[in-house]
Amino acid sequence: MRATHFCDACGKVQPPRPSDYFAFFGLSRKLNLDTSQLEREFYNLSRKLHPDVYARMDAQEQSWSLEQSSRLNDAYRTLRDPVKRTEYMLRLEGVELEEQSKSATEAARQTGQVKEQVVPAELLEEVFELNMQLEELKAQHKLGEDDPALLEEIGKQKMSFQDMLERCTGELQKLWDEWDAAAANGDGVKREQVRDEMVSLLNRRNYIRNLVRDIGDVLQGGPEGTHS
Repeated sequence: MRATHFCDACGKVQPPRPSDYFAFFGLSRKLNLDTSQLEREFYNLSRKLHPDVYARMDAQEQSWSLEQSSRLNDAYRTLRDPVKRTEYMLRLEGVELEEQSKSATEAARQTGQVKEQVVPAELLEEVFELNMQLEELKAQHKLGEDDPALLEEIGKQKMSFQDMLERCTGELQKLWDEWDAAAANGDGVKREQVRDEMVSLLNRRNYIRNLVRDIGDVLQGGPEGTHS
């Protein structure tokens, strides 16, 4: 159901009402979106809800247009991005993604230490080796030195993890068809299965994304920090 942005009788802008981002644009709650339709709806509503349109209206309408316009931008930024859209859908299903596991959270609470990210099991060996290389590079930076061979090897590692990141996004999009079909068929069991697969994949992707960022920081001599 489309959210109501304007009064049917007088055409005045209305206060934002509780609705999800899909309903805001009048779209079905699916992961496979017609992004061209989303874009058309966005620009159409942008013209109608822009605060400048209500510059001469009363304070109430100006406030509502500002709120509606802000929500419009948030909704568009979320739904146009494949990963953000998936994360948002999962939140609608009651799933709050955490980049760090509950076991790590509990351990940190008991010891008072900073919570550390849990390395996906299949990446343990690669991440261990990478952390050793990053520590060596940071030590060299402190001495004002650089080992070209080490820099080249870490650069290759970064490219490898970037490839993994892209593959994660591709795998995620493959799950959209399964999710949408299960939702359309009312198959709750299949929905739960696909939901869990998406959560696992997103957590893995988030870890790799942060790892790529941290590698870049160290290569640039930026903030120190390794994943463990």
